[in-house]
Amino acid sequence: MLDHLCINVSNLPFSQRFYAAALAPLGYQMTKGDSEAVGFGILAGRRRSLDPDGDFWIAQGSMAPPLPHLAFSAANREEVDAFFKAAIQAGGTDNGPPGLRPRYHPYYYACFIIDPDGYNIEAVCHLAI
Repeated sequence: MLDHLCINVSNLPFSQRFYAAALAPLGYQMTKGDSEAVGFGILAGRRRSLDPDGDFWIAQGSMAPPLPHLAFSAANREEVDAFFKAAIQAGGTDNGPPGLRPRYHPYYYACFIIDPDGYNIEAVCHLAI
């Protein structure tokens, strides 16, 4: 199990606004931040972050290719849809709209967004309904 993950971003204030908007439908909120890094986490419930400071971090820095693919768990398909809409409205680029991806498994429901720095971020639900 991962405790937390951090990626570098080219413009921390812009990426902070992007991720705050995009991750809100999945239950994430900003947990900690300063001029160098910002943490996001889910503070309550079954899916809460193990680290109280957040399990997803962005930090001011330079990116080195290849950029990793990040997939965030969604509780249901509606959260995937809401993530997609929020990420597009926050400045993300469509890299695959919400829908079933049966090549992974019959119930794999996901969407893909390119964030402001070029990371391919995904929201995914594995439930049959």
